[in-house]
Parts: sequence; C-alpha cells; structure tokens
Amino acid sequence: MEKFQKITGVAAPMPLVNIDTDMIIPKVFLKSIARTGFGKNLFDEMRFNRDGTEIEDFVLNKPQYRNAEILIAGDNFGCGSSREHAPWAIADFGIKCIISTSFADIFYNNSFKNGILPIVMPQEVMDILMADAEKGSNARMTIDLEAQVVTTSDGQEFPFDVDAHKKHCLLEGLDDIGLTMAKKASIDTFEASMQQDRPWV
Repeated sequence: MEKFQKITGVAAPMPLVNIDTDMIIPKVFLKSIARTGFGKNLFDEMRFNRDGTEIEDFVLNKPQYRNAEILIAGDNFGCGSSREHAPWAIADFGIKCIISTSFADIFYNNSFKNGILPIVMPQEVMDILMADAEKGSNARMTIDLEAQVVTTSDGQEFPFDVDAHKKHCLLEGLDDIGLTMAKKASIDTFEASMQQDRPWV
C-alpha cells in the first residue's frame, strides 16, 4: 500500500448527504476481487448518461476537478452495503482523502486499509472547506497526516483527530497483510520453535 504522509492537491466539493456505496460503485461492476480497474466506474450513475457520455455538471467531470485528490463530502458518506469495492474505486480514481462530518463505520475502516484517509470535521469547518473547494483548481488544500492538520488554499489550518494505530499504518503504507509481514522475523522464530518443541503438529 502506498504511504500517505502529506498531500497538496485539488479538493472537489460534493455536498450531497448519504452517498452510499452503491452510488460510489454500482453493484453491476462488482465482477472482480482485484483492487484495480474500478476507478473508471466511480460514481458511474452520477458521472455518465446511459449512452456512456459524461454528465457535464457532475463535479468530477468538470475540468478543474478531474484530477482531484481530495473530496469534501456531505454527511454520512459511505453508508449502505459493506462492499470494499467502494474504497477500491475511490483509490483507483486517485482520491486519497475524504473529509466529511461523518462516515459509515465499515466504509471508514475499509478506507484506512486501502490507503485513503477519511477525516471527520465539525459542520462549521466543513462549511469553510466546502467554500474553499468551490474555488476550483487554483485552490489547493494540504493534508498533513503527521501533523494532523488540514490547510486551506488561503492558509487556514484545522487540526483533526485520527486513531494512532490507523495513522501509523497509513504513514508506513501497511495494510493488514503488511502489518503481518512486518512481524515476519518473530513469526519465523515462533514457527521454528514450535517445530522443534512439537514436531508432531
């Protein structure tokens, strides 16, 4: 998993509330368990017409937001079914951080495991961040995970909370498998000891 330390990028405003996982990646596209290839179908029913042409007024189709790495979202983001394909699609599209007033629990935890930083902010801060994002591609936010600070394009700083373990995993680029492999030496030592002490197992 790619390390997340500090990013400065375009933030796309998406003030819709209750964006569920089927809106993020419709079930018709859940045909693979690979983590890649889903970005092209992110928000498919909001991004595209039935004939495959783009819906021009959808935020991620606008020229200034096509390369957004940060999403400023409405309340209760990622609700609905627990499909991990939702963070897969978001990460594959190139979005590395989502800021909202709240997230569905399963989506929130899955995001960390897939290299995405979900940040919870109070509504009064969200109003400022949303307004900043609406300035377009010239307004670039900075997300500093180490310092736990979001900085707007005009220099306003807003601290955020994050679980220490989840922060460590993102900073080091460790998913669940990576965490296990980090203990490989200890595991190998234990296995060798077990084989010597209990060879019949």
